[in-house]
Formats: sequence, C-alpha cells, structure tokens
Amino acid sequence: MKQKILKALEKAIDPETGIDVVRMGMIKKVEEKNGNVKISFTPTTPFCPMIGYLVEQIKQAAKTVKGVKGVEVEVAA
Repeated sequence: MKQKILKALEKAIDPETGIDVVRMGMIKKVEEKNGNVKISFTPTTPFCPMIGYLVEQIKQAAKTVKGVKGVEVEVAA
C-alpha cells in the first residue's frame, strides 16, 4: 500500500518547480493502518507560501489509492 501511495503522490506537483513532491524529497514518511494514512511532508522552505496548496494536493492524490479511507498530512519543519 505504501508504494501505491507514493506512486499516487507523484501527481502532487510543486507549482513553482513543476516537479512532484516525491522526487523533490518532500515526503518524509508514509504510514498506513486500516486504510488511514498519515503522511509526513516537509516543504522546501519553512514559510513556503504554497504549503496549504501542497497539503491539499497530497491529500487528494493519496485518496485516489484504492483502500485509503482517510488521509492526514503532517507538515514537518
């Protein structure tokens, strides 16, 4: 399931660079338990103006994976 989620997260693109959050190394950890997913995400800069947008893109991408019931994104500094 973790690999499927990471593959789906490749659809979450940083609009400033045009590169997905996985290739940029922004995804630090993906945990899944009973369909509930927790993703740890670190933006490229602490006060990135796109944090809210990227969090929403990550949530939406993860929800496309079959079996995912809920998604929590933790922004790590």
